[in-house]
This record gives sequence, structure tokens and C-alpha cells, in this order.
Amino acid sequence: MAEPHKSRRSGARRSPRRRDTAAVPGTPAQGRELRAQGRKTMRRLLDAGLRVFADRGFHAARVDDIVRAARTSHGTFYLYFANKEDLLRALAVECAHEMDALAGELGAVPPDAAGYAELRRFLEGFFTTYRDYGPVIRAWMEGHVEDRAVSSLGVKAFTDIATALGKRMREAGARGDQVSISALMAMLERFAYFLVSRRLVFADGQTLDTVTRMVHRGFFGAAVAPAR
Repeated sequence: MAEPHKSRRSGARRSPRRRDTAAVPGTPAQGRELRAQGRKTMRRLLDAGLRVFADRGFHAARVDDIVRAARTSHGTFYLYFANKEDLLRALAVECAHEMDALAGELGAVPPDAAGYAELRRFLEGFFTTYRDYGPVIRAWMEGHVEDRAVSSLGVKAFTDIATALGKRMREAGARGDQVSISALMAMLERFAYFLVSRRLVFADGQTLDTVTRMVHRGFFGAAVAPAR
């Protein structure tokens, strides 16, 4: 059965954003309970770090840049994070949590309309997470992170995504072997990078629909809709 011509959304709702609950304090803030204002300040520093890493790159970014972007002081920064590496580590934990949740939420993707809808929902979540945490993911992919704990988070996150996709591919009767999974992951990661690096957005869902059709047909065995 071919996928629908119009975009549809799965009946299953994606879990809400976990950025507040998944936020992990940096080394200086660990071991102490943060009140609402403290959590808000930490969130502001994390978001500022993401913006600065996106604009300047991780290596070129300075604590001074993050403090300025967050409109706070150096003293406040060091109440929550030991340095920019400490802040990146907290962001990496958040990103890995998002990726793990995506992998766990991926339902069956049969080669029919229901499978198309589920795959579209998943891809939307994947691209959204990549957009939100692009600087962290690029640091993982480009080997700019010397912290082994942070690097291992990236490896595990993408391995979990690949494992979930491979499982659903095999359930759909597709090959789902290592080569197919690797090809799919490479395509999705590069496409997400292209969107984020050029600050492109989905135009009325058309881009997302096109990618979903390509993946559904090419990797899950969906039939091509007959020409009208």
C-alpha cells in the first residue's frame, strides 16, 4: 500500500520536551538543590551556550561570550559550570536523553499509511532534536570533544537510534542489515546538518514529507504510488 499523498500525523503523540527535567547541573552545582530561580538561570546559561557554540564553534567559544549572551556575570556562570566543557557536558546529557527517548518511542513502521505516519513523526522529532542540539551533535561527529564521557554519550545516542530503525526495518520485511542501517543514518545525519547549517525550515511540511517518502520506500519497502 502506498503512503498517503497528504501529510498525516500519527495518533501517538510525541513525548513533551524534556529539556527542563533532563538538565544536569555542572560540577559546581552538583550536590546542592536548585530552586526555581536557580534552574531558570542554569537554563538560560545552557541556551546561551548553544547559541554561542552554533555561532562561533565550540573551540572558538569563550566563557565570556556565553556570559554576554546569557546577560549574566562570570560569577553566576561559575556557580553552575566549571568551564565551557562542563556546560557542553550538560548539554550532551540533555541531547542524549532526547535521542534515547526518540529511539524508545519509535513504533512499528509497516509499508503502509500507518507506517508512513509513524515514520514521519519520528523523523520530525529527529530533525527537531538535531536543530535544537546541532552544536553538540556536530562536536560529536567532528571529533571536537576530548571528554570521553561526552563522546560516549554521542556514540550511544546514535547507536540507539540506529538499532531502533534497524529493528523496525526488519519487522517491515526490509533488509535492515548493517549496510542499510548505516546508509540510512548517514543520509539522515547529513540532511539534518544541511538544514541546520543553512538555517532552513520545513516549508509547510513538504520537505519532511519528501524525506519520509524517500526513507519509507527505500528502507521500509513501501510501494510507489501509481501515477495518475
